[in-house]
Amino acid sequence: MSIVQEFKAFAMRGNVVDLAVAVVIGGAFGKIINSLVQDIVMPVVGSMTGGVDFKQLYLNLGSQTFASLEAAEKAGAPLVKYGAFINSLVDFTLIALVIFLAVKGINSLKREEEAAPAATPEDVVLLREIRDSLKK
Repeated sequence: MSIVQEFKAFAMRGNVVDLAVAVVIGGAFGKIINSLVQDIVMPVVGSMTGGVDFKQLYLNLGSQTFASLEAAEKAGAPLVKYGAFINSLVDFTLIALVIFLAVKGINSLKREEEAAPAATPEDVVLLREIRDSLKK
């Protein structure tokens, strides 16, 4: 088997295709969650904290003072951007929550499927009949 044929067999296996679909959907899902956090959640949190824009929160480790985060970044000042970190924590928390809820929903659907009684195989029924007739 040539390398091209082996690669084709590998790439067309169900797991690889499923993984590729998951990566594409995951990228789109990440954009949705990012928009949710940046455009909906953080403005609400900012208004509850007195209009604080978390993206602009930083700690300047240098000796100069700057009027804004952008000015400090342009000057190359050493910065701890803890506001961006807070945004990332909120992103992660929301993504983890949504994934948890999705997995929980999928698992509950699987449990319902498993709870349905399976039909007894024909050979088991036959063996039970033989057992019962031997008991008589």
